Amino acid sequence: MPGVGDRIREIREARTLTQDQLADRSGVSKGFLSDIENGKRNPSSEYVLKIANALGASIDYLLRGEEATQPSARGPMMIPPELADAAVKLSLTYAQTVELLEAHKSVIARRSNKEIKRFEVDDWIALHRAIKNVFG
Repeated sequence: MPGVGDRIREIREARTLTQDQLADRSGVSKGFLSDIENGKRNPSSEYVLKIANALGASIDYLLRGEEATQPSARGPMMIPPELADAAVKLSLTYAQTVELLEAHKSVIARRSNKEIKRFEVDDWIALHRAIKNVFG
């Protein structure tokens, strides 16, 4: 069964990228990338996100081999109005808006179920800026 590394290699090769090029684009060392592709290391979610962004691939595909756009696997995409307003202010594309929503969901999934605050427009903008600062 193909793993994360196999799918990363598959997409990298399909995009005719070398490991050096992907390492430069993702900010992941070539040695670590090689270890991931060869099944010697498992990347953290932070590294999967960096690699997915560099490849233009979905995290769902890299982690599970599933396309994020499968309607049967997911319900319709619901973008909160506050995020939609923030996306307009930030001039985000639909894909970038969905990526921001997915990043938010990923962070929330790691937190406890205690009172999770509803994000306002300024919160979405701050999250977007924080992600840009970390991932460029």
